[in-house]
Amino acid sequence: MKEINRREFLKASAATAAVVMAGNALKGGKAMAASTLSLPELEKLTVTVITDNYYDCLRWNLNPPDFNFVKRYMIKPGTSIHSEHGLAYYIEAALNGKTHAFMFDYGLDFQGVSKNMELLGLDLRKLEALGLSHGHFDHDENLIPILKNNKEKIQKGIPLYVGEEAFSHRFVNLPAGRYDPSGSQDLGQLKRDEIEALNLVKIVEVKGPTPIVPGACLTGNIERVTPYEKGSPILFIKRGDKMELDLFMGEQSLIFNVKGKGLVVLSSCAHAGIVNTVKHAQKITGINKIHTVIGGFHLIGAPMEKIQSTIADIKAVNPDYVVPMHCTGWEAVTTFAKEMPQQFIINTAGTKYTFTA
Repeated sequence: MKEINRREFLKASAATAAVVMAGNALKGGKAMAASTLSLPELEKLTVTVITDNYYDCLRWNLNPPDFNFVKRYMIKPGTSIHSEHGLAYYIEAALNGKTHAFMFDYGLDFQGVSKNMELLGLDLRKLEALGLSHGHFDHDENLIPILKNNKEKIQKGIPLYVGEEAFSHRFVNLPAGRYDPSGSQDLGQLKRDEIEALNLVKIVEVKGPTPIVPGACLTGNIERVTPYEKGSPILFIKRGDKMELDLFMGEQSLIFNVKGKGLVVLSSCAHAGIVNTVKHAQKITGINKIHTVIGGFHLIGAPMEKIQSTIADIKAVNPDYVVPMHCTGWEAVTTFAKEMPQQFIINTAGTKYTFTA
């Protein structure tokens, strides 16, 4: 892969600054839905967090009584749940008496994630679809190994839903000398041709809201409406020969409508902003009631002002539960816990959330 030096990153930063300030690139463009999305009511939704950044086996019995929909994995002698800086979900949506299963993101470490799936009793034979939130290695690096090593289990022709630029080459600009003399780090890219060579999945690129299985919908490109959720200034994408600030316009999250409960909004990293993601879900479904906001909120390293603004807006939405995980960051997670103590749930790898009508 071609090395990208610090000067190129700085040029890219300057070139994109005007765009960011103008806000034009933060609009959803053609992908924004003018009418509401008809999202059927699920009888049951099960979200199993295969892996996440954190695991604590002693939290299995520390849920408040009204959190009985949360089941944590309790280790036994000879077993251990793997956690990592990565995220992977196995999701089951029950509609009209039938359950539809799919995976969303795949984590980083094949051995650890595979062992977790075995311990959690997850059956890849039941998968009807695969989805990817965005093209970062902590979400996609394990995808090809999972496909390669489970060809006999995963049904041939299964759709793999991705957003725009999922296969693009990405970089991060770090302080010079901390990790690399140039200050840049290559984040790699998911190779479309390697996936297609497996002759197993059908790649489907989405821009607007798209059902992934009955009762589960990808957000499509998320409209940017908050003044403070403008992405990270250190994340870049290569477009042709140019390095540009990565605004993750193709990032996907998930929306579910649980009967009698309201929307469950599930993100992976929320580079688009978790408040933007929730507001987008409300807009395209026409449903204001938010039951649960769960996933990575990408507030790691964010200034406290941004964290406080995010929490204030999530509090205004008044979800029944909020589950910040993965890239939310310790400062933001602990602030959510302090500011929303009755709604806050700490996630651990291997946790299963079951939402029922």
